[in-house]
Amino acid sequence: MLLNYQVVFTNLGYNISIIYMRTLIEQNPILFIVSILAFFILVLIIWNFVLQRRLKNLVGGKKINLEDALLENYKRLESLEDFRKETESALNIVEKKLKKSVRAIKTVRFNPFKGSGEGGNQSFSSAFLNEDGDGVILTGLYHRERISVFAKPLNQNKSPFELASEEKEAADEAMESIRSGN
Repeated sequence: MLLNYQVVFTNLGYNISIIYMRTLIEQNPILFIVSILAFFILVLIIWNFVLQRRLKNLVGGKKINLEDALLENYKRLESLEDFRKETESALNIVEKKLKKSVRAIKTVRFNPFKGSGEGGNQSFSSAFLNEDGDGVILTGLYHRERISVFAKPLNQNKSPFELASEEKEAADEAMESIRSGN
């Protein structure tokens, strides 16, 4: 027999308090046992409904058994893993190509005939560089009678040919642009 204890059952947000159950047990013990069993049966029915709904969501609403659903999900996961590997490989190739592509172009305009006033600021030096500092510098010298264009290769931001100050400035600005991410 239970003594004068307060027993609290909680399930699904409902609080059921049973206070002084001794009198109920003494009056009709079979009714008490049946009511406890009915309560547990109700809880099990609700739990069964929740599990069935979860299983239905797992299999996507299709009428297939759990084993087939798990196998189908496993195949999908394998195909996603294959796709991820292919995508990762493709991205690595793109990154390698991107490192070799032109990442910065900077142009410096100047007057090669500073004192005479001929040519104005029509001359230029443009640096085309990749991330490693490899590329080319194009220099165009403008004079009233002719235009001359020169190209000098760069390897790690250095050229085997002597660079004019404007060419160095264009190459340095391009490398700074790459370093700063602009």
